[in-house]
Amino acid sequence: MSGPMVKAEGVHKRFGRLEVLKGISLSVDPGEVMCILGPSGSGKTTFIRCINHLEKIDAGRLWVDGELVGYRQVGDKLHELPDTEVCRKRAEIGMVFQRFNLFGHMTALENVIEAPIRVRKLQKDQAVKRGKELLDRVGLSQKYDSYPSQLSGGQQQRVAIARALAMQPKLMLFDEPTSALDPELVGEVLDAMRRLAKDGMTMIVVTHEIGFAREVGDTAVFMDEGVVVEAGNPREVFASPKHERTRAFLSKVL
Repeated sequence: MSGPMVKAEGVHKRFGRLEVLKGISLSVDPGEVMCILGPSGSGKTTFIRCINHLEKIDAGRLWVDGELVGYRQVGDKLHELPDTEVCRKRAEIGMVFQRFNLFGHMTALENVIEAPIRVRKLQKDQAVKRGKELLDRVGLSQKYDSYPSQLSGGQQQRVAIARALAMQPKLMLFDEPTSALDPELVGEVLDAMRRLAKDGMTMIVVTHEIGFAREVGDTAVFMDEGVVVEAGNPREVFASPKHERTRAFLSKVL
């Protein structure tokens, strides 16, 4: 494809009287890793939830792989897609949350193969083969038969990454994937994400991990109060931010 994988134009989102997104415009190219930073309440999580239509936008346009998210345009009017169509498109976007959301009664492998079998109608033997490959890829080749309660937080998050990859997404969204982890477990999850980036996966990562953003990110975006304050090459943004709000934020987290 020649166009951006994700394109946002003037995206607004409100919850009641609270306007959380106030006109977000940005684009992410195929294979790009975009890291979004900002204080709590700046709209980061809401924005990435809009990308897979977990939240409906109130104004603007959002495209993934050239198709409008959640809507079909006829003339100058938008028509919301039926739930079945939204779910089908959402299956092409992997999402990893702060909390791992694994099924506690299923093993690591069972968690990974559940959606490909149920949603993609993959044959079980194919799903198992693919599931084991993905668990190997995130460094869990010894944990196929372990239940979530038998895994560390870092291991559970890596199962969640493998589970998202099992649907063969064209785009991966990460919502502060290390924020619920003990500090010593953060590195193993970031390593799995580094390998994904190296393999060319398009990724949007909401994170406070400045080192990861500087090393792996192609673009760093600083959001505050529902707007994009600053965006650019991560090394440049972190070394010499142009805006006072960015400087104040980075002085606290660096």
